[in-house]
Amino acid sequence: MSLIDILFRVDQICKKYEKYDIDKQRQLNANSDDPFARLDCSIESGIDAASYKTEAIAMERDRAKAVAMNAEIRRTKARLMEEMPKLQKLACKKVLSKEDMETRNEIVFALADRIKAIPDGATAAAAKTSGWGASEPRTKIKFDMESRQFRQGYEMRKAKQVDKATSNLKKTNVRLKENLHQYPGLKQLRNISLLEA
Repeated sequence: MSLIDILFRVDQICKKYEKYDIDKQRQLNANSDDPFARLDCSIESGIDAASYKTEAIAMERDRAKAVAMNAEIRRTKARLMEEMPKLQKLACKKVLSKEDMETRNEIVFALADRIKAIPDGATAAAAKTSGWGASEPRTKIKFDMESRQFRQGYEMRKAKQVDKATSNLKKTNVRLKENLHQYPGLKQLRNISLLEA
């Protein structure tokens, strides 16, 4: 093959797979009259900007600045998610074929997943609390024999701890009384009050 044949073949392959070139499609979409393409382009640029900010947060040492940036990312995510219903409606309008409609719907779902996947600090905080902080209420908890036995065991351990604390308090009071009676100089300190059991 000559150099001209190779160049010609490369051009054919590039034209064939041109629709998969993201940067070129963004340029075409931004300049087109299709409102779906324009909104898609603006949402993707918002996702890219938010992703860039998350990378900047990872390197940020000032916690206050990182928290402020996380709040800004959460606002951006909320704004982008508000645009998704509009994009969904536009995906169904002005569609040339069923294949295009399916492709646009896949784009909408993929964008929604990308927006949700942007780390915003709230997911990291939830992971640190093991999901206890922001979890939904557990309404389907069933109380059975095991839970009753666990409760009884817990109450018995608690009662033993209280009994132990009470006996320690009594022993301490006895020692304190002995010390007061043993040393005559301490009798002058009548304001000492004994702990009561």
